[in-house]
Amino acid sequence: MELYVARQPIFDKGLNLFGYELLYRSGLSNYYSNLDGDQATSELILNSMMVIGFNKLTRGKRAFVNFSNNLLEQDFATILPAESTVIEVLEDVEPNEKLVNACKRLKRKGYLIALDDFVYQKKYTPLIELADIIKIDFLNTSREEKAQIIKRLANYRIKFLAEKIETHEDFKEAVKLGYTYFQGYFFSKPIILSGKNIPTHKLIYFHILQEINKQDFSFESIERLIKSDLSLSYKLLKMINSSAIGLRTQIQSIKQALTLLGAKGLQRWLLLVAIKGLGDEKPSELFSMALTRAYFCEQMAPKVGLKDRSSELYLIGMLSLIDAILDKPLDEILVELPISEDVKKTLLGESSILKDTYELAVCYEQGMWHNLKQLATKLNLKAKDIIDTYFNALDLSHTITE
Repeated sequence: MELYVARQPIFDKGLNLFGYELLYRSGLSNYYSNLDGDQATSELILNSMMVIGFNKLTRGKRAFVNFSNNLLEQDFATILPAESTVIEVLEDVEPNEKLVNACKRLKRKGYLIALDDFVYQKKYTPLIELADIIKIDFLNTSREEKAQIIKRLANYRIKFLAEKIETHEDFKEAVKLGYTYFQGYFFSKPIILSGKNIPTHKLIYFHILQEINKQDFSFESIERLIKSDLSLSYKLLKMINSSAIGLRTQIQSIKQALTLLGAKGLQRWLLLVAIKGLGDEKPSELFSMALTRAYFCEQMAPKVGLKDRSSELYLIGMLSLIDAILDKPLDEILVELPISEDVKKTLLGESSILKDTYELAVCYEQGMWHNLKQLATKLNLKAKDIIDTYFNALDLSHTITE
């Protein structure tokens, strides 16, 4: 069975990762009636538990999963681990006695209950009394109602989640109104401030990005940059002396370490270090997303006839969120980096031979199934190719970020 599962991150006020909403689809061509949709969701959740592995998707964070009347009343949610699952009660449920009792049973077992796309109606009072989290669609709710819902339910021990937060202005508004959790892609967009420069303590990382992308980059230049930063020197020696590298002798100098890594290994490692260093004050999920995109694009390259461009596709993934990391317009950043025209065009959304592969990564990440289907058809890809590559990329990125 084809199993598509995308994740959308959910943050707290400090932009710490709280959990993921899991977005399911059993195939890019399948559409279901409500009844068939329940059956499909059941099969998908079972498969996510047995085939993919729940922890592989959530990495110890909370998983928000949608449930309809039928599935809740059948206690189907209990196959998911209570300590890491948030039961999302869909907005179209009927709060009858059977449903309310099902939610009470889930609460007793330790599950958190969230009411999805909530719009206040008195009939929902029994569910409100059980709810831990209420999700408000920030995009389609008036400012007055965004504030009023919190005041109206002030006597309940409920935390509010603002979803579809697309800008930092939305985020700030939600924080001010009293929301606790935030969902949307606002964190992956830059806060553009006129004339903002890269902080002095991060310039070393940007200089590294510039140096490693030169066609004629030299070990001597890299050595000087690394030696100028104590933490970089320590990271390099620690990494090269780690058991994962498998060396029999201890490395004694920066120059020796660089030589052993080789040009390609050095470029790859420094790219990771530089992006992570530039984004050290940003949500760690930002780096994780960029790394997943990089691995996905790189591994997809031979499947779409671009094996010889795999390193460029990896670079595209790694740089895809650089504007959010630096809070500068992307075109201004790319002018300062000596990267290929195809890489620049792809990142700027212009036509290039690499663009479709990169967009494939973004569409899967965001659960844009219709667009994903069109790209898969265009690139002559099988569903299994995309799914396996995505989850392998997730695995690889987790080994780096954990």
